[in-house]
Amino acid sequence: MKRRLDFYYDLLSPYAHIVLARLPELPADVTVRPRGILFGAVLAHHGQLGPAEIDAKRLHTYRQAVFLGATLGRETVFPPRHPFNPLAALRLLAGANDGAGADLDTVRGAFDFVFSQGHPIDTPDGLAALAERLALDPALATAETSKSALKANTADAVAAGVFGVPSFVPHVADGVAGPVFWGVDAFDMLLAFLDDPNIFERPPYAALNQIEIGVRREKAQRA
Repeated sequence: MKRRLDFYYDLLSPYAHIVLARLPELPADVTVRPRGILFGAVLAHHGQLGPAEIDAKRLHTYRQAVFLGATLGRETVFPPRHPFNPLAALRLLAGANDGAGADLDTVRGAFDFVFSQGHPIDTPDGLAALAERLALDPALATAETSKSALKANTADAVAAGVFGVPSFVPHVADGVAGPVFWGVDAFDMLLAFLDDPNIFERPPYAALNQIEIGVRREKAQRA
């Protein structure tokens, strides 16, 4: 029986581009369903700033992404502006296949366009070039079905507990969503979970959800 793995991504994320290099390591019975989401909306929901919005973290993030890409054989070349507004491009992908969303090969092609070749997608010309490269109708970027699909994906991500991109959410046979696995560095843990779905029910993991919160700070506020 096939198992489904939802891959939540935003074209803004170089790490979502990089993690695609590891998908061949997934078990043969796992089917990946890519789901584009608006990362900014997820950040707003959780009261967070993105890593590239923190001045002290921005250059570190870029260096790490380039390093990880080289390590995993997924060359990373940044577009001329970052962060950028990915909304129209995400809608383009979300509206593909009659609103079912772009398939994995198309999503991979989009990330290659942005982070392997360094093309901008936040201008009318850049968006048109992306649509042409992916053989998608550029009108999808403004279609109501595309907007609805992207909103639904983002809402589903928040409901599943997604707080960053890339995130993977496994679904067991009865359709129940499993835990969220966030980032390139969580991929080995994802593989361990797929090999043994009960791993977190045993020590030393089982008691982790009982740890008390000792202090809370106010949610992040933009200056």
